Amino acid sequence: MAESTSDASLERTTRRSQQIEAEIDADPSQFRVLTGDRPTGHLHLGHYFGTLANRVALQNRGVETWVLIADYQVITDRDAVGEIEERVLSLVADYLAIGIDPERSTVFSHSAVPALNQLMLPFLSLVTDAELRRNPTVKAEYEASGGRPMSGLLLTYPVHQAADILFCKANLVPVGKDQLPHLEQARVIARRFDERYGRVQPDRPVFPAPEALLSAATLLLGTDGQKMSKSKGNTIEIGMDADTTAKRLKKAVTDSDRHITYDPAGRPEVSNLVLLAALASGRDPHEVAAEIGDGGGGALKKAVTEAVNEHFAPIRARRAELLAEPGYLRQVLAEGNARANEVAAATLAEVQTALGMVYS
Repeated sequence: MAESTSDASLERTTRRSQQIEAEIDADPSQFRVLTGDRPTGHLHLGHYFGTLANRVALQNRGVETWVLIADYQVITDRDAVGEIEERVLSLVADYLAIGIDPERSTVFSHSAVPALNQLMLPFLSLVTDAELRRNPTVKAEYEASGGRPMSGLLLTYPVHQAADILFCKANLVPVGKDQLPHLEQARVIARRFDERYGRVQPDRPVFPAPEALLSAATLLLGTDGQKMSKSKGNTIEIGMDADTTAKRLKKAVTDSDRHITYDPAGRPEVSNLVLLAALASGRDPHEVAAEIGDGGGGALKKAVTEAVNEHFAPIRARRAELLAEPGYLRQVLAEGNARANEVAAATLAEVQTALGMVYS
């Protein structure tokens, strides 16, 4: 029963996403998108083809786009922040190199927006311990910790994500289906705030209920055939040079059949490489596979390497230029942080008014 309910919910979300796509084409100004990344490592091709390219597309379609560097979320499940400054600047460089335009999109960081994080307090009053522990991401992170005690920040991770979305009153969040529970938590918080604490303007709630824009995000495997992960060293990073990319791909897992086909279910490792070549060259994966034919794994890896290096050459060149100007990267982030602080302060003021906590 639970599974059928979940399937029905996913079907409704999918239909609504299709409607939203049409609404964006008709009038992009009615939407504000919030998306972002944790600076736990360098972004890779899975990020690029899964979400980053779509962010640029939304921006270029005229949708107001907010891109969060979730630096506070690094410590939800880690003992230290690592090379946090280098990783944050690397993210900014990646964003700009792929086409995020700071004149049209706001790039900002958690730690620089106090009013955003202050929303955690009233939001935590609207959720229960049991609801947080049922969240799939919280459960998965806890199970992966090997029994390590759960931090309060990890437990409240879904609430922090709700604050990310709601502080700027984003009404659209691009997500994969596995991220829908987080978005639903934000929707629940927005509704409960309205029901419990009321409104400042009688005709509208303080927070809009954000909707999901389900991405047809392509799931790329790592070079070892497993889930692509920065911690596993099986990724091709956006900023890798051409030689390093070639060496990584040369070690990629294939199979013993020399005839190359695109069969994700039957031949996941080979099909993953075919798909990567297709995405990088803007072609159909079946066409790529047919062209390689009986060339075997060697010809496949050569085709993938050429397609990836050609696609990312201008991005990597621009990224290198940006990294050579850290002052400019900091300026972009400072301007984005200033914009985020302005919006967050206004939202917090509205929240405090609804709570009756304005005394002067």
